[in-house]
Parts: sequence; C-alpha cells; structure tokens
Amino acid sequence: MNVKDVLTDAYGRIKEEVHATVDGLSWEDLHYRPSPDANSIAWLVWHLTRVQDDHVADASGGDQVWLSQDWEKRFGLGLPRHDTGYGHSAAKVAKVRVDSADLLTGYYDAVHEQTLAYVRGLTGKDLDRIVDERWDPPVTLGVRLVSVLADDLQHAGQAAYVRGLLQNADS
Repeated sequence: MNVKDVLTDAYGRIKEEVHATVDGLSWEDLHYRPSPDANSIAWLVWHLTRVQDDHVADASGGDQVWLSQDWEKRFGLGLPRHDTGYGHSAAKVAKVRVDSADLLTGYYDAVHEQTLAYVRGLTGKDLDRIVDERWDPPVTLGVRLVSVLADDLQHAGQAAYVRGLLQNADS
C-alpha cells in the first residue's frame, strides 16, 4: 500500500463517521449539548471540518473550501472568516447553529473531496516537506496530515458519543 492509499483510506474513515453520526438527526439533536459547557454535534462536525479545510489548504497552498465555495455564507454563523473553532468559549460554541444535517455533510463532503484530490498526488518523499516552521521541531507534511486525522477522528467520536447520549435519553 502506498502513501496516497493509506491517507485516502484514513480520511475516508472520518467521512464514514461524520455521516453515521449526523445523518437523520433533527435540528434539535444537532444542537443538543449534554451540559452548558459541552460541544454540540453541529459544533463538533463543523469544527473538525474547518480544521481539515484550513490545514490541508495551507499545506497544499490551495484555497479553503469554506471561502472558495461560499460555505461561510451558506452557514451564516457571524464568526470571523477564518475561524476554525479553536479555543471557542461555550458562548461561541452556542453560535454555531446550522439549518440541517445536510448542510454539515455537504460542507464536509466538499472538504473531503478537496483533501482526497490533494493526497492522491502525494508520494512518500512529499511527507518530509516542512509545512510549519513555528514549532520545534518544524512540522512536516506527514505530521500535519496525521495530526488532522487524529483531531478529526477524536471529534467525530465525541459527536458519536453525544448522539449515543441522545439515543439513550429517548429509550
């Protein structure tokens, strides 16, 4: 298995989790927060998608789907254009309200497609390229892509957990 196959499979697993968690949820379910300081499913999926969009666009030298395909306008969150949710307070988490699960999965799918288009062109040597010199040691492309994968899978798991809480509450 080569680099692009491994990354395509790994990022495909995020997509599967996002859809399995979000599909069929009502507006109320998407915004349910188990406690006032907890993240909603809508926020978690929006955030993991924003991080992937931001980080992969930066690493590839491309544009963020959020801006280039007008997802920022479709969501209409009233947040700064480049906000990814990093460091959001409970009040900012509450601002992330979406019209439907389809809006979340539509944006995720667009980011996923851009990510796959990028990783399909990578070779093993590409993973050694430095993409962020603000850290010691500097961050390579391989480290950045694995970091996004890890972060996204954690947030997808958190969103699935919140969905489980909702389902158990309805039982």
